[in-house]
Amino acid sequence: MELRVLRYFMTVARMESITHAADALHVTQPTLSRQLTNLEEELGTQLLIRGKRKISLTDAGMLLLQRAEEILAIAAKTEREFKDQQNLVGGEISIGSVEAITSQMLSKWLKAFNTEYPQVSYRIFSGTGDEIKEKIDKGILDVGILLEPVNIEKYSFIRLPQKERWGILTKKSSPLAQKEHVTAKDLVGVPLVSPSRSIVQNEIASWFGDDYDDLHFLATYNLIFNAASLVENGLGHAICIEGALAPRSDRSLCFRPFDPELQSGSLIVWKKHKIFSPTTARFIQFIKHALKT
Repeated sequence: MELRVLRYFMTVARMESITHAADALHVTQPTLSRQLTNLEEELGTQLLIRGKRKISLTDAGMLLLQRAEEILAIAAKTEREFKDQQNLVGGEISIGSVEAITSQMLSKWLKAFNTEYPQVSYRIFSGTGDEIKEKIDKGILDVGILLEPVNIEKYSFIRLPQKERWGILTKKSSPLAQKEHVTAKDLVGVPLVSPSRSIVQNEIASWFGDDYDDLHFLATYNLIFNAASLVENGLGHAICIEGALAPRSDRSLCFRPFDPELQSGSLIVWKKHKIFSPTTARFIQFIKHALKT
């Protein structure tokens, strides 16, 4: 498979039209159709359903679209890294971050780094720890900010001094909001929205202890934005960390920490033994120095 053909395929998939894609790619329609047919023959499967009005994807086509996006992202990143060899403090750094206090710290680090190296640009990805680790493993992200508990055997890391408090996101009008702290007993029989990561659920279950079996879990979430919408609409109360809520501090919601306190540490990680571009390597050293000072 050639990268050029993958770009052709992605354009057709997104525009749902060979005619419009050919115009956008500045190639003739017969040339584009032939390239796509050759791609299907090469992979031994049908990728496109050619309807009268639009093009749609088969299941195999959907899989290839996902893989093509990853392959082309890595190819573009590789090109930038080699260009960085000529411009040691330019290019792009790709960073993944969970929703946490450290994501606010990240913006401060980037501001300071940008002041010193204004030619550098940044690609930021927000997601769960599992999503960030997967993209680091595939080479799509350079570094990631993760929340413990997390398996970091494959990664080098810097442990950050900040701790995240766990608690409940609830409406300011709810009875739980009237409490200074929330205990496990307070949440028995209350509809709860819980993080979806199993390793986090195990940590929360340990904190609840014997009361865990009496809890009512209404839903799970991966990012707090959707969970907060459920809380705003009165469907339940979300178990979350305090640091993920700063953008919502002016809304009708509030955070109440657990009692006894449950905390999680945070880490900056990158893949072990990976050779970075000079710019990314300098950024990692910059963070190490910033934490020491």
